[in-house]
Amino acid sequence: MLDTDLMAQLKTYLQNLKRPVELVVSADSSPKAQELRSLAQDIESLSPLVSLIEKEGKRMPSMKVTNVETKTDITFAGLPMGHEFTSLVLALLHTGGHPLKLDAAVIKQIKALPGQYHFETYVSLSCQNCPDVVQALNMMAALNPNITNVMIDGSLFQTEVFERDILAVPSVYLNGEIFSQGRISLTEILNKIDTGAMVRQAEILAEKEPFDVLVVGGGPAGASAAIYAARKGLRTGIVADKFGGQVAETVGIENFISVKATEGPKLVANLEAHVHEYDVDIMDNQRALSLKSGELFELELENGAVLQSKTVLLATGARWREMNVPGEHEYRGKGVAYCPHCDGPLFKGKRVAVIGGGNSGIEAAIDLANIVAHVTVLEFDTVLRADEVLQRKAASMQNITIMTQAMTTEVLGDGKRVNGLNYTDRATGENHHVELEGVFVQIGLIPNSEWLENTIELTPRGEIIVDGKGETSLAGIFAAGDVTNSAYKQIIIAMGSGATASLGAFDYLIRHSVPEEKRVAA
Repeated sequence: MLDTDLMAQLKTYLQNLKRPVELVVSADSSPKAQELRSLAQDIESLSPLVSLIEKEGKRMPSMKVTNVETKTDITFAGLPMGHEFTSLVLALLHTGGHPLKLDAAVIKQIKALPGQYHFETYVSLSCQNCPDVVQALNMMAALNPNITNVMIDGSLFQTEVFERDILAVPSVYLNGEIFSQGRISLTEILNKIDTGAMVRQAEILAEKEPFDVLVVGGGPAGASAAIYAARKGLRTGIVADKFGGQVAETVGIENFISVKATEGPKLVANLEAHVHEYDVDIMDNQRALSLKSGELFELELENGAVLQSKTVLLATGARWREMNVPGEHEYRGKGVAYCPHCDGPLFKGKRVAVIGGGNSGIEAAIDLANIVAHVTVLEFDTVLRADEVLQRKAASMQNITIMTQAMTTEVLGDGKRVNGLNYTDRATGENHHVELEGVFVQIGLIPNSEWLENTIELTPRGEIIVDGKGETSLAGIFAAGDVTNSAYKQIIIAMGSGATASLGAFDYLIRHSVPEEKRVAA
């Protein structure tokens, strides 16, 4: 099953096992089951601490990774390859006693959770967001025998997916009820099941000393800004809803100078590792609520904590723009999707639409055309805005239909899932209906700046207006990245603007730390 190089790498990893691990394989005669059995046999051959047994199970094919001493277990329903192979390796290590890279307080919190928690996580093996969710739940399962997690390949267990009306991944069920959909971190999971967690977090955050530079946002701009500030010897903090921001949902990155090709999650991991090289206080999974100015700036968080800083650097990024038409919110996760790479495999053999004719929209259409039966691209403008090379590729594919001057007016469904959409031909005024099962929205980004209205100057589109040093209309407040009025929204540009704004904040601190009479004399 595994090639020679992968076997050698896995053997090296498995040398870190401290205690026995049992693989319980449930396999029928299907090709995927045979592959899973072969994978389990390969793993068993690489370590004397790994043993393999076979028996019938609820889902076939599946493989349970069990700690024979503590009776903790993690299950993979399907073949955990692609993005999920790392989840399997980590499950083996954590079940086998290799230390988890978690704060001691978090480990204690997980071990102390009362009650029974049976998680089921539906994924697609092409989803770059799914492994983070699977790995977070697997770590919990490795620490507490009352917690289990089953990773379920949605494209393999299609009957189960259909019965639960799952059309977006990752989808997490807890004790048979929907728990979350989309990216969710370990901290967010704990906040949902441990009701006192947020209060304890707020108390800890409220006790922090004032910062010199407080960065709001953990994407490329925020990470760059934090590194530059810390290198200047400034007391630096990062408040981030989710470290990595929009980049974590990006699959292929081929225009990051000096790196020929990479993927979003890999770049985010490198960014976070780089930030950890410096004395930066990272406060992840925290959302900013308001910003007030005074002798020190005060940043209020949703959990009630208030952080103080001499300067603030806003790098909150942007999110997917929505169509804002009837049916979009009702059928979100039930046929309306925003990530073709994650959710595309769930629409295998079906008809879908892509809304938007820019690079993102046409790239999505090309990717989906290799999976689904037919793709209809609806572009509001008179022409496509995607690069010519992408337009030529899309035009060459037989199952892609492109319509310009098409204004989507409504998403339709049967109450459970999407079954069509309506659009108006802007050239003729005629209304049309398209029967389909999925709608992928790719119409650009909207800045995460609503919470800053009436605080600093914004453009009509909600972008933060900055000068050449990244400073906003309020002295001491700086901004960088996609949330600003920068001409282009690119990863490398966001990083550069983060550095610029951080240096601007450093310059501001130098000038405002000098007594007034000496500044005048100078």
